[in-house]
Amino acid sequence: MKLNKINIIIILVSVVVGTIIGYFLNGSSDHQHEQAGNSENMEAESQIWTCSMHPSVRQNEPGDCPICGMDLIPLSESDNQDGFSANAVSMSSTAMKLASVETAVVEKAMIEKEISVTGKLQENENMDFTQSAHFSGRVEELNVNYEGEFVRKGQLIGKLYSPELLTAQEELLLAYKQRENNPTYFEAAKQKLKNWKLSDQQIQSIIEAETVKEKFNIISDFSGYISKINVTEGEYVKQGQSLYELDNLSSLWVYVDVYEQDLQFVKMGSEVQFHARPFPSKEFTTKIDFISPIVDAKSRTVKARATIQNANGLLKPEMLVSANIEFKQYDSSAIVVPKSAVMWTGKRSVVYVKEETQAGISFTMREVELGLALNDSFVIESGLNVGEEIAVAGTFSIDAAAQLAGKPSMMSAENMESVELTKEAKLELKPLFDSYFELKDALTQDDFSTAITKSKELKAAFQNVNMKAFKNDSHEIWMGYHKKMDKILEHIHHHEDIEGLRKNFIALSDWMIQLTKSFKPHDETLYLQHCPMADNNKGADWLSREEPIVNPYFGSSMLSCGEVTEVLK
Repeated sequence: MKLNKINIIIILVSVVVGTIIGYFLNGSSDHQHEQAGNSENMEAESQIWTCSMHPSVRQNEPGDCPICGMDLIPLSESDNQDGFSANAVSMSSTAMKLASVETAVVEKAMIEKEISVTGKLQENENMDFTQSAHFSGRVEELNVNYEGEFVRKGQLIGKLYSPELLTAQEELLLAYKQRENNPTYFEAAKQKLKNWKLSDQQIQSIIEAETVKEKFNIISDFSGYISKINVTEGEYVKQGQSLYELDNLSSLWVYVDVYEQDLQFVKMGSEVQFHARPFPSKEFTTKIDFISPIVDAKSRTVKARATIQNANGLLKPEMLVSANIEFKQYDSSAIVVPKSAVMWTGKRSVVYVKEETQAGISFTMREVELGLALNDSFVIESGLNVGEEIAVAGTFSIDAAAQLAGKPSMMSAENMESVELTKEAKLELKPLFDSYFELKDALTQDDFSTAITKSKELKAAFQNVNMKAFKNDSHEIWMGYHKKMDKILEHIHHHEDIEGLRKNFIALSDWMIQLTKSFKPHDETLYLQHCPMADNNKGADWLSREEPIVNPYFGSSMLSCGEVTEVLK
């Protein structure tokens, strides 16, 4: 009995202890579940959702991209870059090599530019001569017969009968006889004949012959090619009257046309190398010796001149030439960077500045102000300091990484690698480009009515492009262009005059050029052409299917103004 009581007590104690232990175990488990639930809720609340095609999109919950309609995806924690500035994009050394990223230290450099110009050869006016009659009389003989005939100095070119000269000879003979009594009279008689360009030898021959000569030889005073004959045999001429004109082509002038925006690079003494069209492999070198103070109102060019020696007569007046004028200047404050380092164009341009810290390597986009555009580089007016390191190659890769990381970026077609399009995407773009070229042709013909019609067709072709035809990377690029081109085309057909439409065409052409470089949607060769005087002398580009320049920005007023700057194949 006593044993049973003990057993009952043990059982009761066990139940109580088990209940207490169970309570604590359950309480701990519930608490852990509550903590886990709270952690999951906090994580869900902090999750950021983005679009793989438009990383700038950020939302706190899943959904569709407001730009392209694609499903949003979670933003990876790996996108956070601890240790770097907020706008920097990090890149490892390995990533830089794979992306072909190269950098250079910013430094001051010589400002060098080569200006390409065209022009032609002309006669050196300082070498143009007129053969005049030294005394009045009748032309008895004339030995020069046609223009272009070469005459040497001292050559007999004709004979002249002069009553005045007969009288002067008689005075000479009389004075000679009286020379001992009146030497002054004798000297005056000789000087009179010398004033008529008779030589001492001719005067002495008259004295020795003791008789007057009825005809006197006309001797050429200059060498050169006859350019104009002003008298004929039997014609009476007065003293000083022109017998013929000639050009000495042993020295020629080279005249070239310099656009007014390039005048800052052309100075007196600037070196010029030129090629004459008949001798493309032969280079001639000279220096600028004259710059016209007048700008041509139509071509907006200034004449610059150089002198070239032509003793062998190889060069001829009116030959066309192509020339390069070299400009070199050291500016102690000039910062010069390669064009490959600069993204975008115009005053608002950017570069990527490299930074190295304990956290690693990063690049930050920085806006710079461009100065002079040189051949392969830009002068930087502001935004960079000497000693900083910038990306000079692979800038597109850095910019793409920045865009995908949601950092400030600026995609530039000039640095953008082309993306292969599907046949479907190419067909979608064909009507857009066809309309663009038709609009360009209407502008070259100054046909405003047709240009407005083609503007409407171009806008419709753009709106009808099916974005689903663009796959993978091409979709992202197209969506980037779509937004900008939509704004450009919004009012393109609302212009009241052709000048307004031409200004709109500048922005349109910029994006069509970038589109072409990004996608290469054509199976034909296109020509990137540039007019330096368009857009108030800022310069503007356009695309053409033909190589010859037909300018859409000026039409008939300056139809051939411009040059091909790039061939797009």
